[in-house]
Amino acid sequence: MTIAENLNLIKQNLPDNVTLVAVSKTKPVADLMEAYNAGQRVFGENKIQEMTEKWQQMPKDIEWHMIGHVQSNKVKYMVPYVKLIHGVDSLKLLKEINRQAVRWRKTINCLLQIHIAEEETKFGLNEKELDELLNSEEFKSFTNIKVVGLMGMATFTDNQTQIKREFDHLKAIFDTYKQLDTPNLKLETLSMGMSGDYQLAIACGSTMVRIGSSIFGSR
Repeated sequence: MTIAENLNLIKQNLPDNVTLVAVSKTKPVADLMEAYNAGQRVFGENKIQEMTEKWQQMPKDIEWHMIGHVQSNKVKYMVPYVKLIHGVDSLKLLKEINRQAVRWRKTINCLLQIHIAEEETKFGLNEKELDELLNSEEFKSFTNIKVVGLMGMATFTDNQTQIKREFDHLKAIFDTYKQLDTPNLKLETLSMGMSGDYQLAIACGSTMVRIGSSIFGSR
């Protein structure tokens, strides 16, 4: 099947309230353009340099999402154009995003990454760290960022019961903090689910899924 056919098949089965992020990392611009010509406008990259090169070459109505782990010293390269930064997992990183956003006179939307998997290798805040961050005076002082949601990745396992438990856990955290509504915090997006588990994630309440190999083929 072609990229366009894969994309259309996935979109047919997505609820209206779920945003599809096409994970296009390592894929050539020609592949992205095939998805673009089939109607896709939201693309996710995990390396800032690669994302910037693609942004420069491609149509300007695309929403670029940074889905990889972000180093503070690289933030300045994507602030001019990035639509959403997914993997924000520290106050230090938020501070740098806010600093660069002030420079550009922009407000940058962010998702806070929550650690829900059993693997230690995955990044993210635990519940205590999340609570401390959101209630800190420093966070409240950031004028040019907006935390619009949470994201998390389940353990890489075939155990559907475990994956569901982890997704349900993240949804419960999301529901708890969704009640908070401050100038730089309004949780509307719950990003969980990838090619192998996005249907389960949607059933658990996800409103944004990141799908790569099911669209573009394996890497």
